[in-house]
Amino acid sequence: MDGTYSLRHGACAGEAGISRLAGEGTTVGWLVILGLLGHKEVVVKEILLIYSAISALGRPLLKSDSRPALSRGRCVQQDWRTSLPVEKALVFQEHERHLELLYNMFSVSLNEAIALKLAGLLPKALRTVGMSSELCGRMTRPLAGTLRALQEHAKHYGTVPNAAPLDPDNYHRLRGQRSARMSGLLDRVLFSHRLQFLHKVNTLEEMVEDLDRDFRCVATDLAGGLCTDPERGWHEVDAGHYDLNTCLRETIVLLKSFLVVLPAGQLGDFEKTVHDQSQITDGDPTRRHGRMGAFAGQ
Repeated sequence: MDGTYSLRHGACAGEAGISRLAGEGTTVGWLVILGLLGHKEVVVKEILLIYSAISALGRPLLKSDSRPALSRGRCVQQDWRTSLPVEKALVFQEHERHLELLYNMFSVSLNEAIALKLAGLLPKALRTVGMSSELCGRMTRPLAGTLRALQEHAKHYGTVPNAAPLDPDNYHRLRGQRSARMSGLLDRVLFSHRLQFLHKVNTLEEMVEDLDRDFRCVATDLAGGLCTDPERGWHEVDAGHYDLNTCLRETIVLLKSFLVVLPAGQLGDFEKTVHDQSQITDGDPTRRHGRMGAFAGQ
């Protein structure tokens, strides 16, 4: 794909969202943008990562695989172009399709709510944005679960895929921009590639959880007529939708790079971890919070 990886966008949230995501010449509906996010071309930094069977502190990993280490691409771009073995390809396609379906349902619902608002049909718009709150939760639970599974498996087995720093220009909310900027700074000082990967995954998980909580809170307040500044509320759900889309694209790219280096014998364990982590709800006491969880025991 000419040195870029694919970023797919579903239905956009409002006409302003369409122009931001793809620029001139786009239409509402399913859209595939290669290497573009907003008006900015995404250039993934090439990083040479070296696999080690030893943890960051020099201790052997908790588990090891008797097979030799898999060959890896020089960077995320090469991982994205790599053809996976059939079994891994099926797993990737299944998870990608599931996440895309849930995102598209959420995105279409919000887009409809904004379109109704712009048409002056506010009561219908408020009912629809209330539905988008529930659909947001349905999408973010497996998205955050996938990120937790990537983190858990990497910590337990020592899997170290390629990972590029987050780009703050790809986020609309100030909190997302700050998190991405901090991720980029730490990427320069964390010399362990394993810790770089774990920190990026943990940052994305925190972003998804924050975005889910904030979106559902504002959307629920809008639907119930409790929002003190409705115009700002509509702007916040639009920006939250955009940033959730970015987190989804980052997660899909991370998943592909992860599967490139994952030994085939660990595929079943990883799928089980994804399933288990995706069942965790907001009130579950086993759900981790804070960045320290990513580095516990390291």
